[in-house]
Amino acid sequence: MTETLIKVDLNGSPLTNDMVHNRWHPDIPMVAKVKPGDDFILECYDWTGGFIKNNDSADDVRDVDLTTVHYLSGPIEVEGAEPGDLLVVDFLDIGVLPGNEWGFNGFFSKQNGGGFLTDYFPQAQKSIWDIKGMFTSSRHIPGVNFAGLIHPGLIGCLPDAPMLEMWNKREKALIATNPTRVPGLANPPYAPTAHMGRMTGEARDEAAATGARTVPPREHGGNCDIKDLSRGARVYFPVYVKGAGLSVGDLHFSQGDGEITFCGAIEMPGFIHLGIHSLIKGGMAKYGIKNPIFKPSPIKPNYQDYLIFEGISVDDSGTQHYLDMFTAYQQACLNAINYLKKFGYSGAQAYSILGTAPVQGHISGIVDVPNACATLYLPTEIFEFDINPTAAGPVQMIKGGVDMPLSPDK
Repeated sequence: MTETLIKVDLNGSPLTNDMVHNRWHPDIPMVAKVKPGDDFILECYDWTGGFIKNNDSADDVRDVDLTTVHYLSGPIEVEGAEPGDLLVVDFLDIGVLPGNEWGFNGFFSKQNGGGFLTDYFPQAQKSIWDIKGMFTSSRHIPGVNFAGLIHPGLIGCLPDAPMLEMWNKREKALIATNPTRVPGLANPPYAPTAHMGRMTGEARDEAAATGARTVPPREHGGNCDIKDLSRGARVYFPVYVKGAGLSVGDLHFSQGDGEITFCGAIEMPGFIHLGIHSLIKGGMAKYGIKNPIFKPSPIKPNYQDYLIFEGISVDDSGTQHYLDMFTAYQQACLNAINYLKKFGYSGAQAYSILGTAPVQGHISGIVDVPNACATLYLPTEIFEFDINPTAAGPVQMIKGGVDMPLSPDK
């Protein structure tokens, strides 16, 4: 039987678990050791450590302390791994923990983190999703039911000291260009809420002062939120420290490309069954790799019919941007939201659908100056009614019911 190397107690605080951490630092102690050819299971908290509850209030999304996230299980030492190697990891299985068959999606308040569409949805809102085997639906968003593509939002190996210093230096410089921006341009180290695993004493305090926050993806992997890293995927991770130090967390039951809701996807605690396929010695130099590469899961929700929404790099005010893919994807998403509102969804419900369902985001044009073109592929088969345009016009299928909980700012 495959050994579970890390277990989590969903009724307790992750701060009492010394086999998890919420910062990146090369000196965080390894908590278990494996070798190539081994497979093992890691249990994971949801990314907030259990702060978000299964209820009809969004106060928890409004009040969550974003300096505490993400809670990662690890680091795992891989015997023989050395800087410059590629660590080849297979995703054998990912799932929910028994008795916890639900997940959440939400938008952060503009006063606490904001998000991709924070100017359009400035207040905290939340939807709860019930998980029934492969499928999910929400009491807060009627009329949709879809298959999940379960994946870890965050997985990577520990950085070495020069890489950590580089991260902090470049992100500090970016923050300085606009320190009051919402959302913030980056998230600097913050020692008071750092959980450094098994580190103690002065060493722990020193590491907490410089430990990198887990919010963005970086060269080592990290918070990439790639929905195709599901069961059957294989990832080639760059190794930067002896033993690699593999950590994982932020499990998602389902997600649309871009994780645009930020408290995004359908977030959940769960387990991941990993296999250490092999080490490619000196693989980073052999293949010119500085970021992970991967082979995607062969499992995909079997949706064949899509409505595709375009967006270009012209914002709502009519301002022209030069090949700006962020603006273009925003506009594609807003176009889809406005379309779904014609069927009776609130804007928030439509936004949550795009963040949770297996929508596809594409860079469709990045050379035709001045407009970049982004496209959003919305699967029509996830809806319990026809959303295709017809001469008769849209029918208001969503009437009454329960909207997503909204919490006013304090």
